[in-house]
Amino acid sequence: FDKIIAKEIPSSIVYEDEKVLAFRDINPQAPVHVLVIPKLRDGLTGLDKAEPRHAEILGQLLYAAKVVAEKEGVADGFRVVINNGAEGCQSVYHLHVHVLGGRQMKWPP
Repeated sequence: FDKIIAKEIPSSIVYEDEKVLAFRDINPQAPVHVLVIPKLRDGLTGLDKAEPRHAEILGQLLYAAKVVAEKEGVADGFRVVINNGAEGCQSVYHLHVHVLGGRQMKWPP
């Protein structure tokens, strides 16, 4: 993800501000599948690494997920997922939020 942030690897950017970057997942699991990441990792390799100092960026990630859902036309129904650790199917150890929509979500997933 660091190379995507640095624009060394191309990505399809959906949203960007000074703190977060949102781009399309290369292996989408729904018609809309966007990843939202903090630009500065600051030790946030997973949600289990969150500390009080991370509260602001965690809120910004969720707000950006809402903005992405609006931009992608799925604000009326979408899912936000954070995978944590190997047992939670996390494959990239840079905290990221999945925004999924554009189809009926089922539970359990």
